[in-house]
Amino acid sequence: MKRIFWLLLLVSTFATAQKKKKSQLKADNLVLTSLKSHISFLADDKLEGRRTGTAGEKLAYEYISKKFEEAGLEPKGENGTFIQQFEVIEGREIKPVTFLNINGFNLRPDIDYFPLNFCANGKVTSSSAMAMPQSESVWFWDLKETLEQNKNNPHFDLEAAIIKKTDKIASKGATALIIYNSSDIKDELKFDPKSKTEAARIPVLYISKEIKKRFLNDELSFVDYNLEVLIGDKKRIGHNVIGYINNGAANTIILGAHYDHLGYGEDHNSLYTGSAPMIHNGADDNASGSAALIELSKQLKNSNLKNNNYIFIAFSGEELGLFGSKYYTEHPTVDLSNTNYMINMDMIGRLNDSTHGFTIGGYGTSPVWGQELSPTDKYFKINFDSSGTGPSDHTSFYRKDIPVLFFFTGAHSDYHKPSDDADKINYTGELMLLKYIYGVIEKTNDKGKLAFTKTREAQQMGKRSFSVSMGIMPDYTFSGTGVRADGISEGKPAEKAGLKTGDVIIQIGEYKIPDVQVYMQTLGKFKKGDATKVTVKRGSEEKVFDVVF
Repeated sequence: MKRIFWLLLLVSTFATAQKKKKSQLKADNLVLTSLKSHISFLADDKLEGRRTGTAGEKLAYEYISKKFEEAGLEPKGENGTFIQQFEVIEGREIKPVTFLNINGFNLRPDIDYFPLNFCANGKVTSSSAMAMPQSESVWFWDLKETLEQNKNNPHFDLEAAIIKKTDKIASKGATALIIYNSSDIKDELKFDPKSKTEAARIPVLYISKEIKKRFLNDELSFVDYNLEVLIGDKKRIGHNVIGYINNGAANTIILGAHYDHLGYGEDHNSLYTGSAPMIHNGADDNASGSAALIELSKQLKNSNLKNNNYIFIAFSGEELGLFGSKYYTEHPTVDLSNTNYMINMDMIGRLNDSTHGFTIGGYGTSPVWGQELSPTDKYFKINFDSSGTGPSDHTSFYRKDIPVLFFFTGAHSDYHKPSDDADKINYTGELMLLKYIYGVIEKTNDKGKLAFTKTREAQQMGKRSFSVSMGIMPDYTFSGTGVRADGISEGKPAEKAGLKTGDVIIQIGEYKIPDVQVYMQTLGKFKKGDATKVTVKRGSEEKVFDVVF
């Protein structure tokens, strides 16, 4: 009788295990199907690369909003929606009110004339003769002599020469400067919307040779000028998608992934070397993370993990410099002080089938991570990176003293190229990683609010073109002149000198710093041990610090 009982028990246990296995297999297949559906939609050509502020981005955020709604999430954007809007300043533009009129004739912008990058805004009405410069009138400058004198000088900076000339004549009462080039030497001047060169004191405009010959051949005759220049920020609107699970808990876990990508590469962040414009679908970067975010929202909505609330954020503007995540941390829709920790998923769709290796960043941002996460796993080979910073959205939350984890399956040859397509995603590998991330949330369900610890600064991606570091984290969303410090690293030259978060670096030694690119180039002029002075703007005040690299 006992033998029959144990046999029946064994059969029952086996049947239960088989039933459970089939149920799990069915659930896994549903998630796999969903991941493929999400990534296929987001990485489709009709979204044209999901560039921030475009129609393709709109299709993407409408899709994600719909999936959040279907999962039963509460909208936590603006005005009762899932959407949070933010501005992206992508440079400067010449506004339509700008015009130049000579003797009653309206010149054609970009054909007959254009303002230079540093042209001041303003209106000028004047009657002037080219050969007789006077106070309160328009002055003129032919670049011919300067260009010929410096044609063999590799260090000659034409823009700097024009700025110097402009400042000199402005001090003598000139109301505007009109430049032309009568030589055969190309000056390569044009309006650069990305330039952050500080505005001059007066308007500076460039006219074509044809206009010079047509209206200004007689340099002794007086000519009537009427002009207006208005140069302002060129803006577009990005959209975060935010959903919420309110479990009535004291703390909230934030899960995030950016959904924007490069469009056709218009922002010059593509690694594609071809000449014909191509759609960058960004299947791994980061339709993969966005798909995982949607699936986790469904799973956590139906789970018994109720000791935290959950915010799900699909960020836009990441590819432009973490615009969306930075905006959210400055304008949170749920009290940021109650955030437990943040998980960021970026490029998690290319798990290697042979090594099963992936990276977890932010390992050092809380002591709990070291207690709960092990480098040895029965399926994965995990590389831990302690730093809370890096080139993705978790950095914005780390800057607010929030513990973070960053999941990443690694770089590949399709990164930031049109070839990052949905058919190259390892969907089974992403499913396994999704289970791992869910497991992390499960392990911390009863841990309360995690303690935060500061970590070292991660090096920026790409080859460094300089041998010294200031020890600042540049704010890539800053649109003014200079480089704003979004963070200061402990023990580095900037902190030792007295710089603070929010300071705007405008000069290093003798070098003016209009933007991040020039800042990086300038660092390349120094070596370890060099001492120099760094000028910053702190609010409305200008300060000078002694820095030793």
